[in-house]
Amino acid sequence: MEQEKTFVAYYRVSTDRQGRSGLGLEAQRESVERYLSACGGDLLNSFIEVESGSKKQRPELESALAECRRKKATLIIAKLDRLARNVHFISGLMESRVEFVAADNPHANRLMVHMLAAFAEHEREMISQRTKAALAAAKARGVQLGATGKDRARENKEVAKQQAEELRPVIEELVSGGIVSFSALSRALNEKGIPSSKNGSWHPKTVSRLCNRLQVQFGGLE
Repeated sequence: MEQEKTFVAYYRVSTDRQGRSGLGLEAQRESVERYLSACGGDLLNSFIEVESGSKKQRPELESALAECRRKKATLIIAKLDRLARNVHFISGLMESRVEFVAADNPHANRLMVHMLAAFAEHEREMISQRTKAALAAAKARGVQLGATGKDRARENKEVAKQQAEELRPVIEELVSGGIVSFSALSRALNEKGIPSSKNGSWHPKTVSRLCNRLQVQFGGLE
């Protein structure tokens, strides 16, 4: 008789507010439960990380991996995005020699996971570089960076516009893929590991301002 496969779940939410409210967490749990029901797996334990996907210190992830090693279990995540698609983390996961599976893409092999991580990290780096280039261009045109009053307002507006344009392809792709609200769009951006203008998490209000700059109209606040 084949031995039942055992799993340890790892969930991540981007903010304390999401952790307290369960926003995003419930969908992750449902995805994992569907996968386990389909394969007949047994969930031994679960760990919840509450922090930004860009941070490298993940104590709950380390605890989940240690649990997997102790009990010879498989680490299960709801989506590959939950590991922030970060090359550093993916490499660490590979080196841990812990078997893992993503409920949204259970057939993803190691090469595919590495490629997803590399593309996402490249996307974040390009956005950061273009933001710095926009600041440098503004300074070259005489905008006093760090000034107060009208100069600061003009500087902020110019940089915000540049950042918005850099994100236009991402926003348009998500909207065309069925995103129908600012709340859903903010979750999608956070899951992709794309930082906001202040290198923080996205929220419905910040996404609303972004869409206004891009003149993208759809859905509304939830």
